[in-house]
Amino acid sequence: MIESAFPIVEVPDMEAALRFYRDGLGATVTYRYPPEGEPLFATLQAGSSQVGLGLADGATAGEGAGILLWFYVDDVDAVTTSLAEAGFLVVEEPSDSDWGERVSLVTDPFGTRVRLGQPIAPPPDEE
Repeated sequence: MIESAFPIVEVPDMEAALRFYRDGLGATVTYRYPPEGEPLFATLQAGSSQVGLGLADGATAGEGAGILLWFYVDDVDAVTTSLAEAGFLVVEEPSDSDWGERVSLVTDPFGTRVRLGQPIAPPPDEE
């Protein structure tokens, strides 16, 4: 049986990916290979989760790629605005969902869809 999962996003440009995930979302690089020079792989700590970035020539994502990354952030509006100001595409502006979270949808530099979410206090009444 599965013990854990570790998503790796294959990217054609590591520096552009790090600008989005590390600088834009605030993830921390905890491992990189090789340790010196241009990284071919990086592990990022994103809150209590980890995600990998792997350099892959010709890697593509974008709409229809069948992947959505979801990151819980402390302030959806502020992070979405910061990413937009840094030139990243905002697909859906922040809004309150029916299930009790504030969410937005952005894309990384390669078109991978990234949903940002935060709980709304108090959550809506359940029916």
